[in-house]
Amino acid sequence: MPKWKVLLGSRKFWAALMGLVVLVVKAWKPDFPLEAGELAGILSVLVAYILGTALEDGLAGHRE
Repeated sequence: MPKWKVLLGSRKFWAALMGLVVLVVKAWKPDFPLEAGELAGILSVLVAYILGTALEDGLAGHRE
């Protein structure tokens, strides 16, 4: 399968893209109603999701 199809099907890619969108919107429009603590919380959840998905994918390859 081509790499771009694998990338577009990746849950980690979409989570990272959503985090990037949130950061860009906040940087582009500073008066966006999202405080620093809320932004940090959103990004923390996304990082935890990406790491959890990576761990799940990694462990799936070691099953017998």
